Amino acid sequence: MADWNEPRRTQTGFGTAPGAQGDLAGRATYDMGLRRHMLAIYNYMASGILLTGIVALLTASSGFVYSIASGPQMWIVALSPLAIVFAMSFGANRFSTTTLQMMFWGFAVLMGLSLSTIFLVYTGASIAVTFFATAAAFAGLSLWGYTTQKDLSGFGSFLIMGVIGLIVASLLNWWLQSPALHYAIGAIGVLVFAGLTAYDTQRLKQQYQLVAGTQWAGKAVVLGALSLYLDFINMFLFLLRFMGASRD
Repeated sequence: MADWNEPRRTQTGFGTAPGAQGDLAGRATYDMGLRRHMLAIYNYMASGILLTGIVALLTASSGFVYSIASGPQMWIVALSPLAIVFAMSFGANRFSTTTLQMMFWGFAVLMGLSLSTIFLVYTGASIAVTFFATAAAFAGLSLWGYTTQKDLSGFGSFLIMGVIGLIVASLLNWWLQSPALHYAIGAIGVLVFAGLTAYDTQRLKQQYQLVAGTQWAGKAVVLGALSLYLDFINMFLFLLRFMGASRD
């Protein structure tokens, strides 16, 4: 992510929460703004997941999924969302809020096309059960990240290293095809993205102090929604390794 996306506890200025001796009206205004900011992030994130689910379901039910499950188009559909994530993360300074919003919705559609292939592997019932289990876990973890007084910033580097390790292990197992490693990656993946859900929620809450009332406020909402969306989807996919019932 760009540097502005990292919370700096020592920075003060516009939007900084009133101190202990601040007036009650100022604190109430800050709290109301924070709630609106976080609600906007959750609304974008939930809408993106809903759009992805609808596209995935329609693609699978129409049979179009078979045409994107193999061949060069498979790689285009799989890698396009990743390209958009990198573009949004590292190009936030150059893009307008409207452009970032359009990229987010385009990303959600492409993710729907990519995820439609899970309907070829798992039963629809097990996918639905896993989705609702993920939603419940995400809600609890995000609530804890929002309300806890424990500083989770120290876990950030550890969790990012965990994501990198998961990518390396997944690429390795693509070649080894080890069932044991497959489930080990799934278990570690669930734990890593569960931690990232709580960590990102607290990070986004703290970030409000830096972006409130600035030109970055709208961008922060979209990028925050993208972060939580990725936490949700990845936790869902790793859980699906255990909860998904094969069509075979």
